Amino acid sequence: MSHKIAMRLAVAAMILLCGLPIAKAQTQPAAAPAQAPLPYGAAISLENAKKAAAPAIAEAEKNHWTMAVAIVDTSGNLVYYEKMDNTQLGSANVAVDKARTAAAFKRPTKAFQDVLAAGGDGLRVVTLKGVTAVEGGIPLVMDGKIVGAIGVSGGASSQDGQCAKVGADVLK
Repeated sequence: MSHKIAMRLAVAAMILLCGLPIAKAQTQPAAAPAQAPLPYGAAISLENAKKAAAPAIAEAEKNHWTMAVAIVDTSGNLVYYEKMDNTQLGSANVAVDKARTAAAFKRPTKAFQDVLAAGGDGLRVVTLKGVTAVEGGIPLVMDGKIVGAIGVSGGASSQDGQCAKVGADVLK
């Protein structure tokens, strides 16, 4: 890891931790009934991986963002990857990590981002191996089953999430 990337990660961690409330009482909304997670299906094909990546790239292009897009199968193995010209180099691995997180944990990476941002018990997320707690990773679902996941990185996390959602929605 280059010195610049290490410094950026350290600064980002400090900003995140300094922005968390220390002893603020928070009221929790009533928990929604637990829903059984979707089952895994057969691994996504290369053809369908390309179908999911194309609209994600198109969304980035439309908004003049530079992104890396990764599609993994249910085991987190890379099936398809595309990086737009001039995308920051760090996003190459982050896109894959977001996709792997979404596939392994059967949920969007934004769920981890939100839990972490809430602080308190949510800080336990940082101890989970293989979790990238930044928006931009979404499970890919076909016929009610998770077939893989898409990970997008290169912009603000909300921009990454916007592009990932457009890609994920194509397969539903």
